Amino acid sequence: MSDDVKDAGLVAMISSILGGNKRADSVAPPPLTEGPPTVPSNGADAVATPVPEATSTGQEDATSAAPATVEPVEPPAKIVTTRDGKQLLPAEAIADLVLGELRKLENFPATGASVTVYGYRHWNAMITFAPFSTNFQNATRFRQAMPDLVFKLRRFVELEI
Repeated sequence: MSDDVKDAGLVAMISSILGGNKRADSVAPPPLTEGPPTVPSNGADAVATPVPEATSTGQEDATSAAPATVEPVEPPAKIVTTRDGKQLLPAEAIADLVLGELRKLENFPATGASVTVYGYRHWNAMITFAPFSTNFQNATRFRQAMPDLVFKLRRFVELEI
Protein backbone atom coordinates (compact mmCIF):
# COMPACT_ATOMS: atom_id res chain seq x y z
CA MET A 1 0.00 0.00 0.00
CA SER A 2 1.44 3.38 -0.94
CA ASP A 3 2.34 6.05 1.57
CA ASP A 4 -0.20 8.43 0.00
CA VAL A 5 -3.07 6.04 0.79
CA LYS A 6 -1.82 5.57 4.35
CA ASP A 7 -1.46 9.32 4.82
CA ALA A 8 -4.94 9.94 3.44
CA GLY A 9 -6.36 7.34 5.82
CA LEU A 10 -4.59 8.89 8.81
CA VAL A 11 -5.71 12.40 7.84
CA ALA A 12 -9.29 11.17 7.44
CA MET A 13 -9.20 9.41 10.80
CA ILE A 14 -7.82 12.49 12.57
CA SER A 15 -10.33 14.80 10.90
CA SER A 16 -13.22 12.51 11.82
CA ILE A 17 -12.07 12.49 15.46
CA LEU A 18 -11.83 16.26 15.49
CA GLY A 19 -15.24 16.66 13.84
CA GLY A 20 -14.13 17.79 10.40
CA ASN A 21 -15.66 14.84 8.54
CA LYS A 22 -17.17 16.70 5.58
CA ARG A 23 -15.98 14.28 2.87
CA ALA A 24 -17.97 11.26 4.09
CA ASP A 25 -21.31 12.97 3.43
CA SER A 26 -20.61 13.46 -0.28
CA VAL A 27 -19.71 9.82 -0.96
CA ALA A 28 -22.55 7.83 -2.55
CA PRO A 29 -22.95 4.12 -1.75
CA PRO A 30 -22.31 1.72 -4.62
CA PRO A 31 -25.29 0.08 -6.35
CA LEU A 32 -26.29 -3.36 -5.11
CA THR A 33 -27.31 -6.33 -7.19
CA GLU A 34 -30.92 -7.50 -7.20
CA GLY A 35 -31.99 -11.08 -6.58
CA PRO A 36 -31.54 -13.70 -3.90
CA PRO A 37 -28.13 -14.03 -2.27
CA THR A 38 -25.70 -16.72 -3.25
CA VAL A 39 -23.97 -18.68 -0.51
CA PRO A 40 -20.19 -18.59 -0.93
CA SER A 41 -18.66 -22.01 -1.36
CA ASN A 42 -16.66 -23.29 1.58
CA GLY A 43 -15.26 -26.26 -0.33
CA ALA A 44 -17.56 -28.83 1.30
CA ASP A 45 -19.48 -29.35 -1.92
CA ALA A 46 -16.36 -30.17 -3.91
CA VAL A 47 -15.88 -33.87 -4.58
CA ALA A 48 -12.48 -35.34 -3.85
CA THR A 49 -10.82 -36.57 -7.02
CA PRO A 50 -8.47 -39.51 -6.75
CA VAL A 51 -4.81 -38.79 -7.39
CA PRO A 52 -3.44 -40.84 -10.29
CA GLU A 53 -0.80 -43.28 -9.17
CA ALA A 54 2.65 -43.33 -10.70
CA THR A 55 3.09 -45.84 -13.49
CA SER A 56 4.88 -48.99 -12.38
CA THR A 57 7.79 -50.53 -14.25
CA GLY A 58 6.09 -53.91 -14.39
CA GLN A 59 8.13 -55.40 -11.53
CA GLU A 60 5.28 -54.94 -9.04
CA ASP A 61 2.07 -56.84 -9.59
CA ALA A 62 -1.28 -55.10 -9.26
CA THR A 63 -2.39 -57.03 -6.16
CA SER A 64 0.45 -55.72 -3.99
CA ALA A 65 -0.30 -52.07 -4.74
CA ALA A 66 -2.48 -50.43 -2.09
CA PRO A 67 -5.72 -48.96 -3.42
CA ALA A 68 -6.09 -45.19 -3.18
CA THR A 69 -8.29 -44.20 -0.27
CA VAL A 70 -11.05 -41.77 -1.08
CA GLU A 71 -12.68 -40.00 1.82
CA PRO A 72 -16.47 -40.00 1.65
CA VAL A 73 -18.06 -36.63 1.07
CA GLU A 74 -20.80 -35.71 3.51
CA PRO A 75 -24.13 -34.83 1.91
CA PRO A 76 -25.00 -31.14 2.16
CA ALA A 77 -27.10 -30.18 5.14
CA LYS A 78 -30.81 -29.75 4.49
CA ILE A 79 -31.78 -26.10 4.24
CA VAL A 80 -34.35 -25.18 6.88
CA THR A 81 -36.97 -22.66 5.83
CA THR A 82 -39.61 -20.71 7.72
CA ARG A 83 -43.31 -20.52 6.88
CA ASP A 84 -42.57 -17.35 4.93
CA GLY A 85 -40.14 -19.24 2.71
CA LYS A 86 -37.04 -17.59 4.19
CA GLN A 87 -33.89 -19.61 4.83
CA LEU A 88 -33.14 -20.10 8.51
CA LEU A 89 -29.36 -19.63 8.92
CA PRO A 90 -26.95 -19.13 11.84
CA ALA A 91 -25.23 -15.77 12.31
CA GLU A 92 -21.93 -17.03 10.82
CA ALA A 93 -23.64 -18.12 7.60
CA ILE A 94 -25.45 -14.79 7.28
CA ALA A 95 -22.16 -12.97 7.87
CA ASP A 96 -20.62 -15.03 5.05
CA LEU A 97 -23.55 -14.07 2.80
CA VAL A 98 -23.15 -10.37 3.57
CA LEU A 99 -19.40 -10.55 3.04
CA GLY A 100 -19.91 -12.44 -0.21
CA GLU A 101 -22.28 -9.76 -1.50
CA LEU A 102 -19.87 -6.99 -0.44
CA ARG A 103 -17.00 -8.69 -2.27
CA LYS A 104 -18.94 -8.13 -5.50
CA LEU A 105 -18.53 -4.36 -5.07
CA GLU A 106 -15.69 -2.51 -6.75
CA ASN A 107 -12.50 -1.96 -4.67
CA PHE A 108 -13.64 -4.18 -1.79
CA PRO A 109 -10.53 -5.46 0.05
CA ALA A 110 -9.63 -9.12 -0.38
CA THR A 111 -8.57 -9.37 3.28
CA GLY A 112 -9.06 -7.36 6.43
CA ALA A 113 -12.84 -7.00 6.43
CA SER A 114 -15.13 -8.79 8.87
CA VAL A 115 -18.89 -8.80 9.27
CA THR A 116 -20.74 -9.32 12.55
CA VAL A 117 -24.42 -10.27 12.55
CA TYR A 118 -26.45 -9.43 15.64
CA GLY A 119 -30.05 -9.17 16.77
CA TYR A 120 -32.93 -11.61 16.54
CA ARG A 121 -36.12 -11.04 14.58
CA HIS A 122 -34.81 -7.94 12.82
CA TRP A 123 -31.15 -8.90 12.61
CA ASN A 124 -28.54 -6.41 11.54
CA ALA A 125 -24.93 -6.51 10.39
CA MET A 126 -21.84 -4.47 11.17
CA ILE A 127 -18.67 -4.30 9.09
CA THR A 128 -15.20 -3.60 10.45
CA PHE A 129 -11.93 -3.14 8.61
CA ALA A 130 -8.40 -3.97 9.71
CA PRO A 131 -5.94 -1.06 9.63
CA PHE A 132 -4.68 -0.27 6.11
CA SER A 133 -7.03 -2.80 4.45
CA THR A 134 -8.90 -0.02 2.63
CA ASN A 135 -8.99 3.74 2.48
CA PHE A 136 -11.45 6.02 4.24
CA GLN A 137 -13.57 6.82 1.18
CA ASN A 138 -14.07 3.15 0.23
CA ALA A 139 -14.80 2.13 3.83
CA THR A 140 -17.44 4.87 3.98
CA ARG A 141 -19.01 3.65 0.71
CA PHE A 142 -19.17 0.07 2.00
CA ARG A 143 -20.66 1.13 5.33
CA GLN A 144 -23.29 3.20 3.55
CA ALA A 145 -24.16 0.20 1.37
CA MET A 146 -24.70 -2.09 4.38
CA PRO A 147 -28.26 -0.97 5.33
CA ASP A 148 -29.56 -1.57 1.79
CA LEU A 149 -27.80 -4.92 1.58
CA VAL A 150 -29.16 -6.04 4.97
CA PHE A 151 -32.66 -4.90 4.01
CA LYS A 152 -32.54 -6.98 0.82
CA LEU A 153 -31.09 -10.04 2.57
CA ARG A 154 -33.78 -9.92 5.27
CA ARG A 155 -36.33 -10.75 2.56
CA PHE A 156 -34.58 -14.10 1.95
CA VAL A 157 -32.84 -15.00 5.22
CA GLU A 158 -33.85 -15.18 8.88
CA LEU A 159 -31.48 -15.55 11.83
CA GLU A 160 -31.45 -18.93 13.54
CA ILE A 161 -31.24 -18.92 17.32
